[in-house]
Amino acid sequence: MQGRVVGPGPASSCCICLARHGILLSVMIEEWELLESKVDRDYRVFRIQSELAMSPRTKKVGKFYTIDTRDWVNVIPVTPEGRIVMIKQYRHGSKEVTLEIPGGLVDENDPREAAQRELLEETGYAGDRVELLGFVNPNPAIFNNRCHTYLVENAREVSEKALDPDEDIEVVLMSADEIPSIIAGGGINHSLVIVAFHFYFMKKLCSQ
Repeated sequence: MQGRVVGPGPASSCCICLARHGILLSVMIEEWELLESKVDRDYRVFRIQSELAMSPRTKKVGKFYTIDTRDWVNVIPVTPEGRIVMIKQYRHGSKEVTLEIPGGLVDENDPREAAQRELLEETGYAGDRVELLGFVNPNPAIFNNRCHTYLVENAREVSEKALDPDEDIEVVLMSADEIPSIIAGGGINHSLVIVAFHFYFMKKLCSQ
C-alpha cells in the first residue's frame, strides 16, 4: 500500500515564530520539491524508497531514504472499573518482552476501525465508546506515516484472542495510577506507548 506523505498542512510554507521568547524568524521554510522517487526494497509491511528533493530556497538537491508504510494505531482500553487493559509480548527488534497497549497496522485508511479490531484480536476485549486522543509522526525524518491513539471506554472481555502466528500475548489489567511510575522506572519503554499515555493523561488533566 502506498504510504501517505504527511506535510505541514494546507499552507505551502511555515513561518517559524518563537512568540513566547519574543523572537520572529523571517526565513520561510517551505516543502522541498520532489524530483525523483523509486522503490529500492519492498517488504511485507514497509518499502524502502530513495528520493531526490530540491530546496526551494537554496536550490540544492538532497538524496533521502524513506520508509513507506501504513499508519499505525494504539489503543488505551479502560474497563468499567477504571483498569487499563495492557499487554505483554515479545518484540524481536529489541529482543525483549515489553509492556504495551494493544495496537497494530491500519487497513484501508480507517484507524478507528483498526483500533477496535486490534483490541479485539489481541485481548478479546471490546468497548462501547471509541475516541481519538491524537496522533504523532513517529519519525518524520524517515517515516511517512502516522500513529493514532484511541481511547476505548467500558472495555469488557467478550471473546477469545485471535492472534497471528508470530504473536504470543498476555493480557494484564493495571490501574492508571501505576502507569507514570512504571514509565519513570523503565518498565514501559516503547516510545509510541509512552506518547499514547501522554495523550491520555493530558485528556484527564484538561477535563478536571
